[in-house]
Amino acid sequence: MQKSQKLEDWKKTICYEIYPSSFQDSDGDGVGDLKGITQRLDYLESLNVGCIWLTPVYASPMRDNGYDVSDFYQINPLYGTMADMDELLQQAKKHHIQVMMDLVFNHVSNESAWFLESKKNRTNPKSDWFIWKDPKPDGSAPNNWRGIFGGSAWTFSEERRQYYLHTFADFQPDLNWENPEVRQALYDIANFWIQKGVGAFRMDAIVYIKKPTDFRNGAPDAADGLTLIHTMTANSAGILDFLHEMKREVFDGKNVFTVAEANGILPEDLKFWVGDSGVFDMLFEFEHLQGSDIWFSTKTRSTKEIKQAIFKSEKETAKNGWYPVFFENHDKPRSVNAYFPETADKTLAAKAILTLLFTLRGTPFLYQGEELGMENVTWNSIDCFKELNSKSQYAMALKEGFLPQEALRFVQKYSRDNARTPMQWNAEKNAGFSSGKSWIPVHENYKQINVATENVNENSVLAWTKKLLDFRKNSEILLQGNWEPILENDENIFAYKRTFGGKSIFVFVNFSEKEIALEENFMQKAKQIFSSYGDEKKNAIRPFESKIFAD
Repeated sequence: MQKSQKLEDWKKTICYEIYPSSFQDSDGDGVGDLKGITQRLDYLESLNVGCIWLTPVYASPMRDNGYDVSDFYQINPLYGTMADMDELLQQAKKHHIQVMMDLVFNHVSNESAWFLESKKNRTNPKSDWFIWKDPKPDGSAPNNWRGIFGGSAWTFSEERRQYYLHTFADFQPDLNWENPEVRQALYDIANFWIQKGVGAFRMDAIVYIKKPTDFRNGAPDAADGLTLIHTMTANSAGILDFLHEMKREVFDGKNVFTVAEANGILPEDLKFWVGDSGVFDMLFEFEHLQGSDIWFSTKTRSTKEIKQAIFKSEKETAKNGWYPVFFENHDKPRSVNAYFPETADKTLAAKAILTLLFTLRGTPFLYQGEELGMENVTWNSIDCFKELNSKSQYAMALKEGFLPQEALRFVQKYSRDNARTPMQWNAEKNAGFSSGKSWIPVHENYKQINVATENVNENSVLAWTKKLLDFRKNSEILLQGNWEPILENDENIFAYKRTFGGKSIFVFVNFSEKEIALEENFMQKAKQIFSSYGDEKKNAIRPFESKIFAD
């Protein structure tokens, strides 16, 4: 029989991702801020949240919503001051909440002091802090890599008469991790924030920090003749040497935990990244998410494919490592739209995703508004979309030969703006997010989907969230029990068993529009304790229903 263990706090907690621009505006300028987050700590504590992950709040020109950092030691005035940050850290601690900061260490803004010095000439002290290459004899870019946001991954600098590399936009030059001075400067930044009281870090785009030595051309993957830089650079040989060094210099011996964004890391490679010999505590994978880097060629994953990806990761981290469970973030569409047909009941769909989120083995990462069942935007013009990738993906689809209406549909389905509309607090002006004009429109359904309305509806998505979180908080089975798949090859149902101390919990979630019979021998003598339909029908699972049984 399993014995109770003392789990690290980060394994027991609920992490809640906040996109600061869209969470809560305290001063009426239409942009969320640090004081706004502090004002909402009571709400977060009511959800049993023990950690809040803030997307970047550092000084930035905000051309990529903060992921273009100009100074890691300063707070962006849009979000407030360092005093506001100190107050948030202090008040969060009183609410038993850790603060997780985003470390954007693959690149910086082209307005950062580091880059401004580096591009002056080829002999300055920071001349090789970035990745510079000479043009080809005809003056063209060093190779045919395409940046994540479209177009060549190389931009020419008149000052140096060289090209610099940027995995993302041209205003986000990649740092040269081969230079030990660069690495030390980054380690110093992380240690500065630990001393401030930050308790966790999310490592952004970490798989791109190591580049291959040959910078060769890749096979073109679209009509532009370019190949996606991810294909050529992600998880290059030697990257783990850098990351082990960072672990030694920054994280070892300190009371902080880490989770890395690691697009492209396969479940069988997790043992090198997390666990006893790994470099991070957890790793965000993307194999279970809908979408890809080129939207017009994206193939929708089936329920079975999503299951297989999640179940494989659960198996790989069962004895070595820990799984961060998530279905939404600031870069992805809303889960009720991504995983279910348009005809699905959105309330049941939201409850289905949340049931998986809170009952799988691992640490749940809840994205703001996910607990309400917030939905994708429904904008009918490319001009309505703000984020860079939406516009470049639209242009790329047109170049590929798609009609404007078709190109727009790809954007509507996959745009990052879907997750960035303001948090819906109540049915008042701007959903209670701001007294001024919001930087991005509030979703038009805010009068129906919001915290205030759902708080008083016992059948709401928020009520379901709180019910599951209260249950999870006190369940050793869910916190540290074993995980075992059921109906692994079923095309429609997510099903698994959690066991601890001789007791079991059975979870069944129907992702289809069909009612499906359940064989009683799965549950033995287990009794139903939750159903998203609110009643009991033990021998069948209805369309998009979530059921939990316990013996």
